Amino acid sequence: MLTTKRKPATPGEILSEEFLAPMNLTQAALAEAMGVPRKHVNELCNGRRSVTAPTALILARVFGNTPDFWLNVQRRTDLWAALHSPRERQRIARAKPLTDAA
Repeated sequence: MLTTKRKPATPGEILSEEFLAPMNLTQAALAEAMGVPRKHVNELCNGRRSVTAPTALILARVFGNTPDFWLNVQRRTDLWAALHSPRERQRIARAKPLTDAA
């Protein structure tokens, strides 16, 4: 189980700090390259939209990396959020492991 207390970088932070800024790209330019509305990129950058499989495929094509890279960043963020949410921790604690029934 993931036990880190340090919040991982979000897909939006990675996108903004590791790709847009170094490449001197605007959100509008990225949106055009992706073939999506600028609002889509803005929501990704600001953490109001998650990276889905189709978005990961598009980002991978635009930046020349892999969809797994983008999905793993999203997965780490989602797992950290679930493990640090009191509501989700209660739901997890209610789950009962299955015993070997064979």
